[in-house]
Amino acid sequence: MNNPHQNTFLEEIGLSKSKAYWNLAPNELEEIALSKGMAKRSSQGAISINTGEFTGRSPKDRFIVKDDITSDLVWWGDINIPFDSNHFDLLYDKVIRYLNGKEIYIREAVACADPQYQLKIRAINEYPWSNLFIYNMFIRPSDSELDNFKHEWLIVNAPGFQADPLEDGTRQHNFAILNFSKKIALIGGTGYTGEMKKGIFSALNFILPSQKDVLSMHCSANIGHKKDTALFFGLSGTGKTTLSADPHRKLIGDDEHGWSKENSIFNFEGGCYAKTINLSPEEEPEIYAAIQKGALLENVGFNNGGNEVDYSDKSITQNTRVSYPLYHIKNSIEPSIGNNPSNIFFLTCDAFGVLPPISRLTPGQAAFHFISGYTAKVAGTEAGINEPVTVFSACFGEPFMLLHPTKYAELLSEKMKSTGAKVWLVNTGWSGGSYGTGKRMSLKVTRSLITAALNGELDNVEFHKQEIFKLMLPESCPGVPYEVLNPRFAWSDTKAYEDTKEKLAKGFIDNFEKYREYANHEILEGAPEG
Repeated sequence: MNNPHQNTFLEEIGLSKSKAYWNLAPNELEEIALSKGMAKRSSQGAISINTGEFTGRSPKDRFIVKDDITSDLVWWGDINIPFDSNHFDLLYDKVIRYLNGKEIYIREAVACADPQYQLKIRAINEYPWSNLFIYNMFIRPSDSELDNFKHEWLIVNAPGFQADPLEDGTRQHNFAILNFSKKIALIGGTGYTGEMKKGIFSALNFILPSQKDVLSMHCSANIGHKKDTALFFGLSGTGKTTLSADPHRKLIGDDEHGWSKENSIFNFEGGCYAKTINLSPEEEPEIYAAIQKGALLENVGFNNGGNEVDYSDKSITQNTRVSYPLYHIKNSIEPSIGNNPSNIFFLTCDAFGVLPPISRLTPGQAAFHFISGYTAKVAGTEAGINEPVTVFSACFGEPFMLLHPTKYAELLSEKMKSTGAKVWLVNTGWSGGSYGTGKRMSLKVTRSLITAALNGELDNVEFHKQEIFKLMLPESCPGVPYEVLNPRFAWSDTKAYEDTKEKLAKGFIDNFEKYREYANHEILEGAPEG
């Protein structure tokens, strides 16, 4: 039964005719979803749902309202697409009218584990399983905190509503819009739950650096028994989740973090949203074990129509997912906060086989490679790709960065210098040749290199400079042959190696042209020669 405060909110927002369920427990949301035929219980205990037409984000349908707050600060373009404030108001009213009279699910939650930077959120969901996602992914307030909860941001999520592009100013019937003046994330026409998570992440990527002097980061983080924190940046397929899941270190978080001016690392989230394609208990035991009652599986297939998940089934999408609260991971810390990072790893899957398995970066190089956000796609990953293709995503998360990438890079450089954190570029891709002639870097070797960096075993070895990229390569590392440490010796054809290196360096330089006029001298010095 709604209390007077909750009823007042419903009346004020225009949902007085709706039957609202507030802050239901996960098992209650599961049972509602099952009773409505929206979900299926898997043999591991988690419920499984289908998100419908959209099984991933729709970047071209993600908008930012252009107003006095955002006009001069947002990096407008193909990533951050402006939306008219009047169109937003009209569309928001239409969505509220659509929801009014329906059963709705409301949850109060928090983003950011550090109390000083917490963002209080209220989410209104059309579907019970969307509300379960909010429970899993954001930080859960205590009962006493809920008694006087006052939200700052509102998520309005209506997957069943479809916009009229001609009338509403959208590109098509689905949309995800951030309004910083109204502090609303408005999402409609898509059931993909990640739009809610990434909406709040995008909002924090604007608020924290521009208003709080906090560096927001698309990275995973863990902490050792000596309280040493490590950060792992990387695009999809580079090993960010795998390498941060270390049985000898505690997980802070697997995706989104802040680095505060008080020099703490804090998780934005209270859960994990992991890919499950080809998941196995042998390769990813922590994630597999986390798929239990309370977790939410998305778009997975089942063996022979039963309730045992077939994690190799990509008939719906390759982007099969699971969300679960952090407490499903035994090796996680609560609250999810760490000290200043001692080591930062930029992970790249270099399918050209040019970059060394590990190299140490100067602050300028770190800023340059951070802005570049490089990895490579290999043949067979997408139709039409027959040889390695360079991929650049600024700050290792360009789709979610609202400010110009150099703003984040300059903050990173400042924090590196003030804390003495070491930054390493780690190639988890190919060695001894490009994709097709070389071979994939051994996970065992990569783990050995990262462990050596974390344990300080690379602090007292000799380094030499790689030509063109100017990266500093260690001369030795316990358990790793020298010919692996230096990519030139791993290639049998030295000329082919040099030619490929020059080609990749040119790709970096060409990509950086759009940032050059905004970059300071130190960042420009971190670029490859060319």
